[in-house]
Amino acid sequence: MEAQSALFALATSVLWGLADFGGGLLTRRTPALTVVVVSQSIAVVVLGAIVVATGGWSEAGPQLWFAVGAGLVGPVAMLAFYKALALGPMGVVSPLGSVGVAVPVGVGLILGERPGLLQVAGILVAVAGIVLAGGPQLRGAPVQRQAVLLTLVAAFGFGAVMALISEASTTLTGLFLALFVQRVTNVAAGGAALYVSAKRGAPVLPAASEGGARLIRRSLPALAFVGLADVAANGTYSLAAQSGPVTVAAVLASLYPVITALAARGFLSERLRGAQAAGAGLALLGTVLLAAG
Repeated sequence: MEAQSALFALATSVLWGLADFGGGLLTRRTPALTVVVVSQSIAVVVLGAIVVATGGWSEAGPQLWFAVGAGLVGPVAMLAFYKALALGPMGVVSPLGSVGVAVPVGVGLILGERPGLLQVAGILVAVAGIVLAGGPQLRGAPVQRQAVLLTLVAAFGFGAVMALISEASTTLTGLFLALFVQRVTNVAAGGAALYVSAKRGAPVLPAASEGGARLIRRSLPALAFVGLADVAANGTYSLAAQSGPVTVAAVLASLYPVITALAARGFLSERLRGAQAAGAGLALLGTVLLAAG
């Protein structure tokens, strides 16, 4: 069972890592909010079909309010993260985003839990990684400062979503329903924000020089992949946690930034400064320590 859990957790890392890479690429030509709304809309359709096929409606109950909460926080986190990825470099942004695992630790502290030595070490290492990853380019480089701040907002949001969605279901069919409710809320909140953004004159489609609405249509397969990969990653992580030790599953699933960084290096030929690479590595190490603790 532990081997099966490890495979599911590694699949989670691959899916989340590739979804992050794809989302970051898409937002370089398409407004980030549009990417979020379209990709999540596709996920809603697929999840709705799965809920109907599995009879997930029978799992409805008050716990779904946690899914609604996750759905409200999720678009903010995704928007901030995709904007940060578009600013780049992905090899720094993605590992910093993974420190959101500190949120469940904070929830535990509020509830009276006390972190172990590994968790304390993880927090310190992650903070050091944030300083190193952003510090060398913060002076005189507001774009990089913005990328770091957006990533930290996204990290907090992702951690909150993890904490909320874990309370929304206890069974596999319940998980499908919770994810469906979460995505419906994502689309509703994101769609409202997109409408307000359009009313204020902000672009909601790629520039005409980039292809406009035609680019959206041509990007539908990529948008579908981003939305469905994110949903599938939630599913495989749940299976990993149910079939083996949660600590092992969490550590392996937290390796997804490595996939994003490798994809950015392989497809975009990104090169990091020494201090940035060290900071990204420390942030990832801090995430692993937090999960293992």
